[in-house]
Amino acid sequence: MNIIWIAPPAAGKGTYSSLLKEKYGFNHISAGDVLREQVSLQTEIGKKVEEIINKGEMVNDTLMAKLIETKLKSLDLSVPFMLDGYPRKINQAHDYEHILEKFNLNVDKVIFINISKETGLKRILGRLNCPKCKKSYNKYLPDTMPKTEGICDDCNTPLISRVDDTEEAYATRYNVYMTETKPVIEYYKSLGKLIEIDGSKSPEETLKVIENILGVNNG
Repeated sequence: MNIIWIAPPAAGKGTYSSLLKEKYGFNHISAGDVLREQVSLQTEIGKKVEEIINKGEMVNDTLMAKLIETKLKSLDLSVPFMLDGYPRKINQAHDYEHILEKFNLNVDKVIFINISKETGLKRILGRLNCPKCKKSYNKYLPDTMPKTEGICDDCNTPLISRVDDTEEAYATRYNVYMTETKPVIEYYKSLGKLIEIDGSKSPEETLKVIENILGVNNG
């Protein structure tokens, strides 16, 4: 089973990916992590990515597709996997289909976690992440506060916030998301693969809904 996450910024797909990975062993592929991984490894493709980023440019669709394909080749694809941050645009959705064909796979489910712009903003201003184990927190939401202020519950690493977690930056990211990603949502909806869920509920409630959708709820 392979899943695509689609969600506006701060909808919680990183949190749910981490929980599914921890509970059921799903592989989690983050487009951002794929970029950073190749740069850190200084592979040939990673050097190209680094050069593009250093110029302040965006990684083009062709190169992004190569990165995703390279990552998939490194995984045991018999294990369910979740992809987030890609595809963001309709042409990337078609690129991804061509990639999956090479592995004799299809997109199984596309989970659209929908939240309002206002809900996302409240979450974004309190968001904290562990740089070591990648667990996510929010200092303003009781259900996701760290037990010790500023410290990861699992590995005792100091938590960090993203430098672009500001009201202005969020508004920009949300507007880009709405413009670029709406056609992707409509496309997967037309294929009967889109499942929309309400992301405004608590993480526990939302996780239960996702587990039921995926058929992995073990009670």
